[in-house]
Amino acid sequence: QRTKTSAKQDIPTMADQSISSTTTANGNKRQKITPTTPSSSHESPLSSLLPPPQVKSIVSAWLQDDMPSHFDVGGYVVGADVQKAELWMKSPGVFAGVPFFDAVFDVCGGCVIEWEGAAIEGNHIPASPSNKIKLATVTGPVSHLLRGERTALNTLSRCSGVATLSRKCVDIAKSNNWHGLVAGTRKTTPGFRLVEKYGLLVGGAATHRLDLSQMVMLKDNHVWSCGGSIAEAVKKARVVSGFSQNIEVECQSLEEAFVAAEAGADVV
Repeated sequence: QRTKTSAKQDIPTMADQSISSTTTANGNKRQKITPTTPSSSHESPLSSLLPPPQVKSIVSAWLQDDMPSHFDVGGYVVGADVQKAELWMKSPGVFAGVPFFDAVFDVCGGCVIEWEGAAIEGNHIPASPSNKIKLATVTGPVSHLLRGERTALNTLSRCSGVATLSRKCVDIAKSNNWHGLVAGTRKTTPGFRLVEKYGLLVGGAATHRLDLSQMVMLKDNHVWSCGGSIAEAVKKARVVSGFSQNIEVECQSLEEAFVAAEAGADVV
């Protein structure tokens, strides 16, 4: 007996990554529980940036959002027999999001993930509907597999989509002899900031600032509130930001950039 569920995550303004999972029931002769391939060999070195307690907290909130009433009736119906789910990639792109995928099934509990050799973060995987590439097998109680499936797939799709488009933008910049950085903005999806910023890095782009507290960024609204004076806005920000925090000013012209620089802005 085999049931197949497919997930296609549409990513606005980002590359679309299509991923499916196949669950095979007990009794199938092809089944056996295999040792876990260490996730560290499939994660980007950038995964060390992710604090495990923070990742676990975020993932727990996602799962809570998907099951806020605490009872999982569907989980009760399918039971707790050990089964397998296979992860397949069906469209080309840069693979990213392993730490979050791992964390989802870690929080669900009782699941073992075996990653395939092709599933290396940062690698471009040439998958297609006619050339599906297997990335992983997750073994565990079927109720736990289904409880984490949608959250794990959506997160992996989103992170891979961000990484894919980031890589595309970086490659375009390099092909035009751009020697600076291509950076993302703070316009992240609420609740998905860590995932999307991580995807930027895996794709080869810079994160710019991670949040409002990381760096002061003065835009037209801030300047207008200071009577239209860039110098006054920079001065006011410097009083409370201290010597260790950079101040960036968004400028509309070269003349404004000179004014910002003379006022003490670190980045224009």
